[in-house]
Amino acid sequence: MRYVLLILLLVINLPVVRGQQRADYDIVIYGGTAAAVTAAVQARQMKKTVVIVSPDKHLGGLSSGGLGFTDTGNKAVIGGLAREFYHRVWLRYSKAEAWKWEKREAFGNKGQGTPAMDGENRTMWIFEPHVAEEVFEDFIREYSIPVVRDEWLDRKSGVEKSGTRIISIRTLSGKTFSGRMFIDATYEGDLMATAGVRYHVGREARSTYGEEWAGIQTGVLHHRHHFGVLKEKISPYVIPGDPQSGVLPRISTAPPGEYGAGDNKVQAYCFRMCLTDHPGNRVPFPKPEGYDARQYELLLRIFNAGWRETFQKFDRIPNQKTDTNNHGPFSTDNIGQSYDYPEASYERRREIIREHEHYQKGLLWFIANDPRVPEDVRTAFAKWGLAKDEFRDNGNWPHQIYVREARRMIGQYVMTENELLKKRATPEPVGMGSYGIDSHNIQRYITPEGYVQNEGDIGVSTNGPYQIAYGALVPKRGETSNLLVPVAVSSSHIAYGSIRMEPVFMILGQSAATAAALAIEGQTSVQDVPYAKLEPRLRRDGQILARGE
Repeated sequence: MRYVLLILLLVINLPVVRGQQRADYDIVIYGGTAAAVTAAVQARQMKKTVVIVSPDKHLGGLSSGGLGFTDTGNKAVIGGLAREFYHRVWLRYSKAEAWKWEKREAFGNKGQGTPAMDGENRTMWIFEPHVAEEVFEDFIREYSIPVVRDEWLDRKSGVEKSGTRIISIRTLSGKTFSGRMFIDATYEGDLMATAGVRYHVGREARSTYGEEWAGIQTGVLHHRHHFGVLKEKISPYVIPGDPQSGVLPRISTAPPGEYGAGDNKVQAYCFRMCLTDHPGNRVPFPKPEGYDARQYELLLRIFNAGWRETFQKFDRIPNQKTDTNNHGPFSTDNIGQSYDYPEASYERRREIIREHEHYQKGLLWFIANDPRVPEDVRTAFAKWGLAKDEFRDNGNWPHQIYVREARRMIGQYVMTENELLKKRATPEPVGMGSYGIDSHNIQRYITPEGYVQNEGDIGVSTNGPYQIAYGALVPKRGETSNLLVPVAVSSSHIAYGSIRMEPVFMILGQSAATAAALAIEGQTSVQDVPYAKLEPRLRRDGQILARGE
């Protein structure tokens, strides 16, 4: 009889959930991003039971999905588990066997203006996708964190609440996860939205939070991702100068809207591709099924206008590979095609992702093979291909689309450009950011003069690091009392343009889990976690909360 009872107890406490079985944890994390991993590690360090319920099969989000040329800003304000991640990356590249396709000495040691490999501080900020994923999996294994993969929240009725408290979440497969605290670590904010927390999609007007750079920004041309960089203006029409001939693909015929006004549009998405020009590791660009060269006619006009910046964002990462990002008036950013992604059904999101993949693969094929592309560009581009040893289970294509923004919570405190630019003090900081305010283009439209132009690309310096408020991680009082949101944080569109960097998400993931653990210990809501207890614990665990620490 004793053995039967023992077996029953083991079955009841199984960490793996099957069928309709309910699993109970102190902290339930939904999402597979880098923030999810750091949150789970912090929960374990604070002796709490935790599970990651991930719709993704691969952990790490963009950090393991192609974004290896890290947007760091001031590295001195990246502390805690985020810095531990980059330290572990450094340890891997300190070994000779990590350098298969090039010698370590041949790898350029610069990234975002500072050393990529910082031997003095034992950190490395530029890395291959598979290395990042291995580091995340090391965390999971070392801390014995249960991860349930390919499990998608039932967004219609998958959140059970009692008053303001979430009791459990249920996935589409029927698995149920109960918890005392919950963390939404998705880019999309799906758990937050399903739990009934207020949020915003799109750009606020300048008047909403008193922000200079908010709203529609027609005529503002930052960076070099607009048509103003060309020596001549480009006609949007099939027959140049003739509106009756129709408009080229990838150009909106709708007016862009009034300067400074808000809208429901989000900045363009893309895939951060891992490319290589090493013959031994290169896979030629595949021609996508249904390829249509007409989709890239606008790029042809840009080339014919003399533009030659094709390779400016082929940022080098180890082993003769790149983190290739958008650059120029017409590039990997699929402008105007992601507006409905934040609120879309899973099926519709998959359609949007497939369209982005098709567009981007077609773009690569076009540049490398279309005889109308200038020969110097085509010849140079044809030397490149997908990296054979990356994303092996997905045709060497990134498994994560770059969701630059989706939903953003309207929480206890809303971060705006005023905090980032230090026009207003930030209360109760739980981490810091420092990267410039960076929004990618949102629209490609026709100007009143009859030419094509992009809109929405903003680049504004924060003039040094800034603090991020604890209130930006928690819903408004009275909405949900045991949920924290470290990725779809409470911020304006403009503020999110800087906060949205992967190191910051790792920082905020750790801080969210710290607050969740303290809320459990204090038997209180996340809104009532005493900052007098939260701050010292964050500092003890290596978080940087102020400049000069």
